[in-house]
Amino acid sequence: MGVLEIIDDGAVRTVTLNRPEKRNALTSEMLRGLQALFSETPAPEARVVALRATGPVFSAGVDLRESLDEGVPANEGSIDAALHAIETYPLPVVAVVQGPAIAGGNELALHCDIVVASTNATFWMSLAQIGLAPTWFLSKKLLDVGGPVLAKEMLLLGDPVPAQRMYDLGIIARVAEPDDFDAAADAVIDRLAANAPLSMRAMKALINRGMAYRDAIPHDDVDRIVAAARESHDAREGMAARLEKRPPQFTGR
Repeated sequence: MGVLEIIDDGAVRTVTLNRPEKRNALTSEMLRGLQALFSETPAPEARVVALRATGPVFSAGVDLRESLDEGVPANEGSIDAALHAIETYPLPVVAVVQGPAIAGGNELALHCDIVVASTNATFWMSLAQIGLAPTWFLSKKLLDVGGPVLAKEMLLLGDPVPAQRMYDLGIIARVAEPDDFDAAADAVIDRLAANAPLSMRAMKALINRGMAYRDAIPHDDVDRIVAAARESHDAREGMAARLEKRPPQFTGR
C-alpha cells in the first residue's frame, strides 16, 4: 500500500492519504500523485471522488522535513498545482475529514467541493507560527469560502478552528460526532453518486467560473512579499523549531 491509495467502486472513487506515521504530511511525491489523479479524465461510470486519510490526522500540511532539506519555498508549486487539479476536476470531490487539517491539509480539504467533518476535526492555517505565508492561490480560497474576517483570523492567529464553528459559518457541509461520522460521509457520497453526472459537471463548472474573478486581480507585488517571507531566515527557523518541538526565535529577517 502506497502513500496514496486509490479504490474504484462503481460510481465512487476513493483516494486515501496513507502516511499516518507522519500525520499524512504531504510530500512532493504525494502532491504530484494527487495532481496526476485529478488531471485524469474520469471513467464513464464515475460520479464522485471521496478524499480520505488514515490515522487520527487528516493532514499536517506539506512535509516540513522535506521542505527544509530542499529549501524554502515549501512545495509551493506542487501544492498549488495539486489543489488546482482538485478544484477544477469535473466531478464532485468530497473531503472526509476525521481529524486536524493543518496548513496545506486545511487547504486540501477546502479545495474539495464538499467537506464532511468529525467533531474531532479542526482546521488550521498555522503558517505565521513558523514564518511562512500562503501563495495568492491558497489565500484566495480562504477569502472565497470564509470571507476576510475568518481569513484574517485563520492566517494571522494561526490557531485551530473547530469543525462545529466551520459548519456554523457555512464553510463545511456536514459535521457529525465520531460515532456517526462515517455514516454522515457515506450519505453525502451516496447522494452525489445517485445524481445526474452531466448536471453535476455543468453546475460545478458554473460555480468555478463564477468564482474565478479573483484570478484576474493583479498580485505580482503580493507574490514578492510572500516569497520574501517563505525564503527568510525566520521561515527556516520556524520549520526547524516545529520539527524540534521548541518555541521559534524569530528575528524578522
